[in-house]
Formats: sequence, structure tokens, C-alpha cells
Amino acid sequence: MTPAESDLWFLPLGGCGEIGMNLSLYGHAGKWLMVDCGVTFEKRGAINVVQTADPSFIAERKDQLVGLIVTHAHQDHLGGIHLLWDQLECPIFASPFTRHVLQSKLRRERCGAPVVEILPGENLTLSPFHLEWLPVTHSTIESSALLISTEAGKVLHTADWKMDPNPVVGEAFDKNLWHSKLSDPVKAIVCDSTNATRPGHSLSEDELYEGLDHAVANSKGRVVVGCFASNIARLDTLAKIAKKNGRYLTVLGRSLKEMIRSAKATGYLDDEFETISSRDLGFLPPEEVMIIATGSQGEPNAALEKLASLCHRDIDLNSGDTIIFSSKTIPGNEKPIAQLKAKFRSLGCEIVDEDNTELPIHASGHPCQSELREMYAMVDAEIAIPVHGEQLHLEANASLAQEAGIKRQLIGSNGDLFRLAPQISIKRGVANASRLEQNEDGELVGCPNN
Repeated sequence: MTPAESDLWFLPLGGCGEIGMNLSLYGHAGKWLMVDCGVTFEKRGAINVVQTADPSFIAERKDQLVGLIVTHAHQDHLGGIHLLWDQLECPIFASPFTRHVLQSKLRRERCGAPVVEILPGENLTLSPFHLEWLPVTHSTIESSALLISTEAGKVLHTADWKMDPNPVVGEAFDKNLWHSKLSDPVKAIVCDSTNATRPGHSLSEDELYEGLDHAVANSKGRVVVGCFASNIARLDTLAKIAKKNGRYLTVLGRSLKEMIRSAKATGYLDDEFETISSRDLGFLPPEEVMIIATGSQGEPNAALEKLASLCHRDIDLNSGDTIIFSSKTIPGNEKPIAQLKAKFRSLGCEIVDEDNTELPIHASGHPCQSELREMYAMVDAEIAIPVHGEQLHLEANASLAQEAGIKRQLIGSNGDLFRLAPQISIKRGVANASRLEQNEDGELVGCPNN
């Protein structure tokens, strides 16, 4: 199956009808373009099983694959590259920060895939596709949407985004830039649906300082903050709060340390972001300690789990210490997070989360309904294709697009072929939409629930 000169196709292999594991294909004039290549995780007992989309459709046509664009540095967008590289072998393009994060992972996994640096706002032609990077705000820095132009029409691929007027680190969402880039109509907008059921506007990262500072200032013992490692703005905010409250800051968890290295290497965290070695924690009074730790989703073997189980090599928590969850609960993780909090409570630790604080301590990286309406008003699109969400989210996003006057809304699933030109239609189940997972030997095998 090869797209003709008049064809413009969208084919998701992951991330459509689910949250995570993003892998999108665009087809035109005998060629394919891949956007993102992520993973998801399935919990089986105490084990997190890594899963990725089955790439067999495009692997069988890799001579037609012109490149892979990585929109930002989240594992559900780049975590599958080292696993699938030997089946793809195409050029990879990413922004400086995303490239640094990706290359660190590739080196660790002994994968030699080359990654070309693209600056936010740059243009690139991978014939027959012309690509423009449109900077967006998200819960990690240097996130971008893609404006994909072909002879058969244009597509706006939003990837993950929000409209943050003050993201703390990085540039604000530039509405004027977006208006100037989208002055011409586009055939379709392929749009993030994660928060499409939520009214209002997402919180800005700048709105979290007061709530986090209040939680830290009112804590008597050690403070441990669980947050997503890739949220560089949150790390910057927490470092400032630690300094204001006279606490030494340390970070626990490999992913946090790697993200900090990448952020410093690309100029996003300056010398004021100071941390001490975790080996020094035992020599400090509890009221002078602040820790940022990985594992806010209850991941086994992460730093928070080790702290809760009193098996971290450098520090034991005590009654009177405070654990702040500056994160949301990803659907499916409710049980391990509840178990993690119960362990901390059994130690006599106080828990601070979104359920028991009046001031906000976490901001989502995805657009709520007001932002989606504004996006649809800004983009003159013929078709809206909701992705990055489960069925409920896709339907809510499609309704918002319809209300905004977009003529067609196409809701589909992984493996469906969205024909955008010359005629508009969906052909169901064109590609294999099953998953692969890593076994104990690190090999990719079919999932048992495929």
C-alpha cells in the first residue's frame, strides 16, 4: 500500500484511542514520514513491562520512510526509538534539549542511531514533505507542533501542548507566531485530546510557586517532593523554594539526574540550580533537607518506593517528614500510588497532594476545553482528528471542534488509515496495531494480550 501523488494519509500505529505510546505516520507521493516513537508501561505485579507499537507496517516499507521527527522529550514520544531502530534506520530529527535527552538514552542502550539537531522554529524539507516546527508550551521544554506541507495539502500535528503564558523555563506560547504561521487553511489538525473533558484553561507553571512554597514552609522535618523528571520548570521552581526556605536540595533517581544534565547542557538550568550529594543527607538536620525524587506514579524500584520501604542507601525517613506529590495520577496507576502513600503514612510521614491542599501544586501539560476552542478558532482546518486520548477524550475533542465550525471530525483507532485527500474517509484496520514488549532478556516479543 503506497500513497499516490494526490494522496495525503494519516496512519497512527500508537497514541490514538490511548494515552501514551505515540507513533504516527503521514503518507504522500510514495513516501512516509514518522512523528514520534514512544513507549508505554504495563504493570504486572511488581514489574513495569515496557511496550511499544508494532512497527511492522512501516518496517516493511522502510525504503519509503524519509525520517522520524521527535516532538519532545517524553518517553511516550521517544522511548521506543532504541527498541525499533534496527527496523527503521531512517534519519532522526529533534530539538537541542530533546536530542541531548535522546542521545543519552541511546548511548545507555548501546544504540548508534544518529540524531540531527533542529532548532525550534526551523524549517526542513524531507521530500515530499516540508516541515515547520511551531513551538508550544508543555510539561517539558522545547516541545513543538509540526506544520506538514505537501502538494496534496497541509496538516497541523499538535503533539502535546498547552497555552502557558508563563512557563517559568522556556518561551511562553506565542499566539502571534501561530496566527502568522496559520494564515492559510490546512487540510487537517491532528490534536491532543488528553484534557478534552476538562472545562476551563490549564494552570500555568507560574501559578504553582505559592502552593509549593506554602507546603514546604509549613513542614517541620525533611521534605520530599515527587514530580515528573522531565518537568524542568518544576525543578527550577522547587530549587528556588528550597533556597528561600533554607533547605539543602538533592535529587534522587537516575532519570532526574539525566534530565538535569541535559537541561544544563542546553542552557535551561543555570548555576543557581545547586544540589548536594545524597551521601550528605544523613549529616544534616531534617529541617534543612529537601529532596526531589522519582517514582510519583508508584513505580517499583524508583526513589520514592525505596524511601517508603526504608531501603534507600543514603537516608531513612522518620515521623514528621513531609511527602509532597507535585504530580497527577496517570489512569491505571491509582493502586500503586495509594500503596506508596500508605507506606509513607505508616512511617508517620505527612502526605501533601492535590486532594488535601487548597493551593495548586501541579499543572497539567495538556490543553483544557478553553484552549482547545481557542486552537480551533485559530486554525482554519477542514478536518479535526482527535488523538492522544481514550474514546471519551476523543469524542469530547471532536465535539469541541464541531462547535468551533470545523466541518469534519474523524475519530479512529491505531491501525486505521485516515484518508485526507483527495477524498476524506477512514479505512479501518489497515495496519497491524498490536504491541511489542521487552522480555527478561531485553528482546521484543508479542504481547500476550494482543
